[in-house]
Amino acid sequence: MQILKHNRMFGQNIRALRKAAGLTQEQTAAKLQLMGLDLSRAVYAQIECGMRNIHVEEIAALKQIFGATYDDFFVGFENE
Repeated sequence: MQILKHNRMFGQNIRALRKAAGLTQEQTAAKLQLMGLDLSRAVYAQIECGMRNIHVEEIAALKQIFGATYDDFFVGFENE
């Protein structure tokens, strides 16, 4: 299983995408669970806060849920 080492900017981007999609953390976690990913709201919140690494398959699922592109997750990284 591949993971992307998490950082604060990545979590902020995920939070912004979730809010733009009009979803709560609870709704997002429920959609991830329906897609076969076992994440509670608390675990999802840890991803947004930078306290948990994110798995590649979780990024792919969030991309689909939010109607985002992969580039949307990495906004602001070109300056690092």
